[in-house]
Amino acid sequence: MDVIIKPLEEEHLNNILVVENNAFSTPWSKEAFRDELANDLAHYLVAEIDSKAVGYFGIWYILNEGHITNVAVHSDYRGQGIGKKLLEYGLRQTTENGIDAVTLEVRTSNEAAIGLYTQFGFKAAGKRKDYYTNPVEDGFVFWLKLREAKERDA
Repeated sequence: MDVIIKPLEEEHLNNILVVENNAFSTPWSKEAFRDELANDLAHYLVAEIDSKAVGYFGIWYILNEGHITNVAVHSDYRGQGIGKKLLEYGLRQTTENGIDAVTLEVRTSNEAAIGLYTQFGFKAAGKRKDYYTNPVEDGFVFWLKLREAKERDA
C-alpha cells in the first residue's frame, strides 16, 4: 500500500470531510477548508492511498513560525505510519520555507498524537485550560525549535 503525500486541493475536500468527521468531535466544515485553501498563510497536505484521501496535515506560516492547525488520519488507516509521514513531509517543507519554530495544541488525553509529536522533538511548553470542547478538555501547547532539531540531527 503506497501512501502519496501531495498538496491539498479542492478535489480532495469531500474525502477530507470524511476524515475530519471521523477524527474530530467538533469537525470543520467544507467552507472552513475552502477558506484555508484561499488563505495565503495556510499550507495543507493530503495523504492518499489508491487516489483516496485518508489523512491530511495543515500549518500556517506566520513570519518565521509555523502553527500546525490539524493532523488527522481516518481511523481505518491509523497505526500504519500515515500521520508520521504527513508530519515528516510537512516539517520538511516548513524548514525549506525558512520557518524556525513550530507550535501546536493537542488534547491532554491524546496519547497517540503526543507520542508522535515527541518523536519529532516537540516539547510541552504549557497547558490551555478547557481549550477543547465536546468534550471539554485541557490542551497541551507544544513547540519544536527547528534549528535546534536540525543541528541535533546533523
